[in-house]
Amino acid sequence: MFTSRRPLRTLSITALAVAGLAGLTACGDAGAGGSGKTEVVASFYPVAWLAGRVAGGDATVQTLTRPGTEPHDLELTPRQIADVGGADYAVYVKGVQPAVDEAVRKSAADRSLDAASVVKTIPAPSQAGHDEHGHEGGEHGHEGGEHGHEGGEHDHDVAHDPHIWLDPSRMATIATALGDRLAAADTAHAAGYKSRAAAVAGELTALDRAFQDGLKSCERKTIVTAHAAFGYLADRYGLKQVSIAGVDASAEPSPRRLAELTHEVKETRTTTIFTETLVSPRVAETLARSAGVRTAVLDPVEGVKQGSSDDYLSIMRKNLETLEPALGCR
Repeated sequence: MFTSRRPLRTLSITALAVAGLAGLTACGDAGAGGSGKTEVVASFYPVAWLAGRVAGGDATVQTLTRPGTEPHDLELTPRQIADVGGADYAVYVKGVQPAVDEAVRKSAADRSLDAASVVKTIPAPSQAGHDEHGHEGGEHGHEGGEHGHEGGEHDHDVAHDPHIWLDPSRMATIATALGDRLAAADTAHAAGYKSRAAAVAGELTALDRAFQDGLKSCERKTIVTAHAAFGYLADRYGLKQVSIAGVDASAEPSPRRLAELTHEVKETRTTTIFTETLVSPRVAETLARSAGVRTAVLDPVEGVKQGSSDDYLSIMRKNLETLEPALGCR
């Protein structure tokens, strides 16, 4: 838990970092109040995990989203808004949490990294030239996690799909960028940041290769998901995402939409409807019963349940293990 009950007297996040992020590995000495370490605030789990790996013991990392909480629903407290302004650096993904976007814009714009600004983004599903069914994979043949820059700052009304972390190769690019940014912000520990960034980028590149190998020869290419979170995974590995809800995981489809989905599931010979860990599976289970198929968990890695021993890498490996039989991969 990261919330402090002390009166709001300062803008420092060091005191709040005492509790740290449950389940975040290698996040530095988050309890070292008064340590003088660089203080990094991260918006939610995927970027907090990455920041922790790059920070090592040279910086403290605090997350704004509680473990097990659906990140899209986040509303910042006054204390958290002050934490964003008081941090040495902020890491976030513009478009996931509007409250965080606004806090960064107002008080940390010159000390922040929007992870989506250093990778090639894809349009949000409703603007992708497709219907609300989702995004079909486009350019997905990049090697080693190299993606083009999308032109820096995005419009305030985000038009891209923000779920960039579901492509390990894009995450590798973000790791390198974050290492460079922290090295510039804390020059005394620059070598450490860059070295750790290179190490985690290597792990992410290996994960990307595992996905490429595992998904290159599959009978089916369509994934039916609870919400439109997997556009980047589809983009990278040549899949087509069909989503029950849009980018907003809480939106429920109409009866007509469910009927359309049932037809599409049968037409594409889909065997599995994918549910999520932080969102109710009720609608997905209803669709699965209607279409006569099974369900399985495909984790969007938006958060980790309290007390879980999993991290980004292990969750993504489990996702690959789930996808391979569901898609009939050889």
